[in-house]
Amino acid sequence: MEMFCYQCQETAGNTGCVKAGVCGKKPVTAGLQDALIQVCRGVASAALGSVEGSDDFRAAGRFLTGALFATITNANFDDERLTALIGEGLSLRDRLVKRYGDAVEGGLPGAARWVPGGDLAEAGKKAGVLSTGNEDIRSLRELLIYGLKGIAAYAHHAEILGYEDDAVYASVMKGLDATARDLGADTLTALVLETGKAAVDTMALLDRANTETYGHPRITKIATGVRGNPGILVSGHDLKDLEELLRQTEGTGVDVYTHGEMLPAHSYPAFAKYGHLAGNYGGSWGRQGEGFASFNGPILMTTNCIIPVRDAYRGRIFTTGMAGYPGVEHIPDRRPGGEKDFSKIIELAGHCPSPDRIEDGEVTGGFGHDQVGALAGKIVEAVKAGDIRKFVVMAGCDGRHKDRSYFTEVAENLPKDAVILTAGCAKYRYNKLDLGDIGGIPRVIDAGQCNDSYSLAVTALKLKDAFGLGDVNDLPIAFDIAWYEQKAVAVLLALLALGFKNIRLGPTLPAFLSPNVAGVLVEKFGIMPTGEAAADIEKIMA
Repeated sequence: MEMFCYQCQETAGNTGCVKAGVCGKKPVTAGLQDALIQVCRGVASAALGSVEGSDDFRAAGRFLTGALFATITNANFDDERLTALIGEGLSLRDRLVKRYGDAVEGGLPGAARWVPGGDLAEAGKKAGVLSTGNEDIRSLRELLIYGLKGIAAYAHHAEILGYEDDAVYASVMKGLDATARDLGADTLTALVLETGKAAVDTMALLDRANTETYGHPRITKIATGVRGNPGILVSGHDLKDLEELLRQTEGTGVDVYTHGEMLPAHSYPAFAKYGHLAGNYGGSWGRQGEGFASFNGPILMTTNCIIPVRDAYRGRIFTTGMAGYPGVEHIPDRRPGGEKDFSKIIELAGHCPSPDRIEDGEVTGGFGHDQVGALAGKIVEAVKAGDIRKFVVMAGCDGRHKDRSYFTEVAENLPKDAVILTAGCAKYRYNKLDLGDIGGIPRVIDAGQCNDSYSLAVTALKLKDAFGLGDVNDLPIAFDIAWYEQKAVAVLLALLALGFKNIRLGPTLPAFLSPNVAGVLVEKFGIMPTGEAAADIEKIMA
């Protein structure tokens, strides 16, 4: 066994990747990421002795959210940058241990004094997932860590926009510290549920950061064709990177296109003033190879979702933020008060042909909770009149697994009185289907990025109040969620914390859930796997 990783939905055999990651991650990279997680545990434990809100506490919180983000599936494959993060973390940890170690309740766990030795990757492997022998404790620890990774990604995005919450940082620290201690299953289960509450708070924080910075999303038609100008394609989730690139490309004759999870940017009012924000190109991350090749111009990966780079576009793809890939040029972080320098990308774009046309048409987005709240009266009337019988939440992640055709089949065959609520790149399985509307209400209501699953939850809670119901599960709403990586784990835990039950999850249940842990989720929350599309539709509509 050269490595072990089972954090994503596509893990080999739904058991674990042991020779190389299905994502393309090599054993050395996997070991470095395991080492970085161990370092994060130590930073978190020591930081718990500091004063919440202090400079040291904030420094630890920012490091942890950025470092955990770098370990999310398809985020960072660059061993040099991972090694640098390990070194930075060890220095921070040792400084915090020296200053606050004596103040940590229960004393410091071994991770706070862990010495990796010479071979960082091998040391990380020894401290990794399989270092926990008990299957159920291992499952709960990893479920906790993966939820924290999702929280970290969303908190990192908010922090970039100047929004921080010390309670979120404290939750990340507390959770990581717990995974370094000898705690029982009941205690870890309670912490997992606490992490769900922290996920809700973090997504609310990011929602506030995005909407106060760029305005509340508005219902928007987004072009999927191309223009005749050279273009830059922006993928990932980071809206600030897109904003700075748009400013720097104004008047250059270069158009900017979104890809994947950046599609929802078109719905923010602050971006509407940029006439060279030309449209959305291609589909979700799993099919980026073909789309990036035909785009012809430079590609900027702002966050996770990069897959092994093909020769067809190797010389014109760039990473920034926590994303990284060996041999791919990285755009450095902005200095305080400044912007990232995208001049090299812009100059390259001017020498590239315009994108090949791969489709024409448009998709509709911008159904955040503010817009849906404005439509609440119309929606309630449609339900009372029998025009809408069921809302089906089909949010989450897309992926390359062949069984994901299930979600397209469900969307195509849902009865005409069902409305799909979506967020995240799972929408690419059905957002270009002609599913029509119900009295002017589209049958696909797209709230935005994966973090905007929070908007769907807020929408459901508003509808509960509008109908005068005491329990959100009494709404005519069903969940048929696609998952892939750790942000989806955070979203799932958030939904459980908000009281939602009977969630279908697929195309497979997570490999990191032991039979006993999965049994608890089934018994307490009604979690169930997706099945055959026709049978699931019948149950959903019952």
